[in-house]
Amino acid sequence: MFVQMIQGRTGDPGAVRAQLDKWRDEVAPGADGWLGSTSGVTADGRVVALARFESAEAARRNSERPEQDAWWAGMAACFDGEPEFHDSTWVQANQPGDPDAAGFVQVMQGRTKDLGRGRELMSSDGDVDWNEYRPDILGTLMINYDDDGWAMAIYFTSEADARAGEQKPPPPEMAEAMAELETLAIGETEYFDLTDPWLLSP
Repeated sequence: MFVQMIQGRTGDPGAVRAQLDKWRDEVAPGADGWLGSTSGVTADGRVVALARFESAEAARRNSERPEQDAWWAGMAACFDGEPEFHDSTWVQANQPGDPDAAGFVQVMQGRTKDLGRGRELMSSDGDVDWNEYRPDILGTLMINYDDDGWAMAIYFTSEADARAGEQKPPPPEMAEAMAELETLAIGETEYFDLTDPWLLSP
C-alpha cells in the first residue's frame, strides 16, 4: 500500500469540503488503484488528508491525469500558503471494525529517533483484545516517511466514546511500549482532531 499525506491551513473549511466532494464525483471514478481517503479540517483550520493507493505507481498514474490536475488547482487555492506532502510506502492498517463508519478521527504526527524500533513498538499489540479493551476504536492507519517522520490515524465511533476510552488504563505490555515510545520522540507530538471526518472508499 502507498499513502500520501497532505496538510496545511485554510480559512475556508467549506471550500475544502466542496473540493473534496468534487474529487469524489469527478475524479474518484477513474482513479485506478485508489483504496480510500481520510480528510478533515480541525477547529483551528488545519487541513489533513490521507489518500490510500495500491502502490506508488498507481498514485503517480492518478496524479498524471488531467482531471486530477484540474481538481488540484482548485484545491490548492483553498490553502493559506503552500501545503505539505508526505509520501509513505511503509503502511500498517488495523481494522477491528469499519473505519468508514467513524464519527471522529484523530491523526497524530511526530518524529522519532529510531524509526525501526518505533515500528516494532507500534506494531506490537501483544494479546490485547481491542474489541474488549477499546470497542470505540474502529481502525488505525500508520505511516512512516522521510527518515524520522510518522503519522497515525485512529478511527473512533464518536468523540465522546474516544474521550471516555482515553480514561481506561492500558494493559501492562501496552503501557511499557508507550513509555518506550516517549523516550524515542523528537519534539512534541501533534494532534489533529477531525470532528467531522470525510471518509471515502471505492
